[in-house]
Amino acid sequence: MGETAAVRVVVVDDQELFRRGLTMLLGVEADIEVVGEAGDGVTAVDLVVETMPDIVLLDVRMPKRSGLEACMQIKAQAPSARIIMLTVSDEEGDLYEAVKNGASGYLLKDSSIDEVAQAIRVVAEGQSLISPSMAAKLIDEFKEISRTDREVGTVPRLTERELEVLRLVATGLNNREVAKQLFISENTVKNHVRNILDKLQLHSRMEAVMYAVREKLLEIPQ
Repeated sequence: MGETAAVRVVVVDDQELFRRGLTMLLGVEADIEVVGEAGDGVTAVDLVVETMPDIVLLDVRMPKRSGLEACMQIKAQAPSARIIMLTVSDEEGDLYEAVKNGASGYLLKDSSIDEVAQAIRVVAEGQSLISPSMAAKLIDEFKEISRTDREVGTVPRLTERELEVLRLVATGLNNREVAKQLFISENTVKNHVRNILDKLQLHSRMEAVMYAVREKLLEIPQ
């Protein structure tokens, strides 16, 4: 079997000690290669365009250009790069904005290095990553916007199984956990997620959840 290429990562944080520490610790992982680091949002966008990494670890709060603005610009200029936002608090009000702007994951800065490395691997495979506590907050956000931001139009028809998958994804489960719950293979889950995104013409799992809540396709507990 041939060697799998390492996941190429850019680390962006304005706190130099945190950034350097994260870069050094990730450097120990055999399947992860840090290809650059930046201390602000402006440098980050240039660096990502130059290095074209698989994953960008991006601090939410930064000088010059916020992580949210940088996230939007990175997705516009390097759409293949997947973004994991880093934050100090799960009370962060920017979670919804980050997802809307194309982030694939949201990690607390006090996560262990194993959790960060695993998040990088999961997101590199095309999955979204969000802690269950933050998933619950995201659902609350969706309930609020679904009251004010409902679009009128025809809703593409999802199958019962696709809705089941979507409901589980909405609670923060990854593909493996969804597969276990539904007694189906992980590949089948991947296919369902792909079909859901195709039908809804969306780009990420979290966007699909947002859409589904807005269109009242999900029963969200009050």
